[in-house]
Amino acid sequence: MEKTKILIIEDEAAIADLLAYGLTREGYATRTASNGEEGLREVERFQPDLLLLDWMLPDTSGLDICKKVTAEFNLPILMITAKSDITDKILGLEFGADDYITKPFDLREVIARIRTILRRLAQVGRSGQEENNSNAIQIKHIEINRSERIVRNQGAAIELTPKEYDLLLKLSGNRGRIFSRDELLELVWGYDYAGETRTVDNHIQRLRKKLDASDLITTVFGVGYKFEKDAE
Repeated sequence: MEKTKILIIEDEAAIADLLAYGLTREGYATRTASNGEEGLREVERFQPDLLLLDWMLPDTSGLDICKKVTAEFNLPILMITAKSDITDKILGLEFGADDYITKPFDLREVIARIRTILRRLAQVGRSGQEENNSNAIQIKHIEINRSERIVRNQGAAIELTPKEYDLLLKLSGNRGRIFSRDELLELVWGYDYAGETRTVDNHIQRLRKKLDASDLITTVFGVGYKFEKDAE
C-alpha cells in the first residue's frame, strides 16, 4: 500500500526535523521545505496528500501559500502558528486551512489532528458515494463531477476551495435536510471551533455568489441552512 505523503513547509530546521522524524515513524512519507517558494515547488513535485504549513515563513506569509494551494490543488492543510489570537486562527480557516495547531505543540497532538483530517476526508468521500451513486450530480444549472471535484455553473467551471466544495457536496447530497451551523462545522471542518460559526456563514455566502444559488441554498432562520429538496 502506498504511504500517505505529507509535505512540511517550516523554516525552523529543528521543528521541521522533529515533525519529519515523528511522522516517518508513524508510517507517513515526508518531505520538508524551508520557505514558501521551495514549498510551492515541492507541492508540484511531491504531490502530497496533506500539507503542514507554518504561518510565518522567511519569504512570504503562510496565508499566501495557503491561498495559492487551495486555489490550485485539492489538498488539506494543517497550519502551524505561533499566533494564539482566535481571530488570526479563523483567518487561516477562511483562507482554506483545514485546521491549525499552536506552537509550542506536542507531536502526539499533531499526529492526532492529521489522522482526524485524513479520516474526515475519507468519510466525506464515502458519504458522497452513498448519497448519490452517480458520478455527476445535476441540480438545475449546477453540475457536480465528484471524480474530478469539478463544479460547473451553467456549463462554466467554477473555482471552489476544498472547503467550499465539501460544504456544497454535503448540502446537495442531503437536499431538504436542515443542518445547524455547529453540525456543518463538525461534518465539514471536523472540529467545533469554539462557536465561531461565522466561518460557515462566510462559506455559504461565497457558494451562493459563485453558483448563483441563493434560491437553492437557503437559510432557516434561527437554525441553519439547507439545500432545497425540490431543486431538480
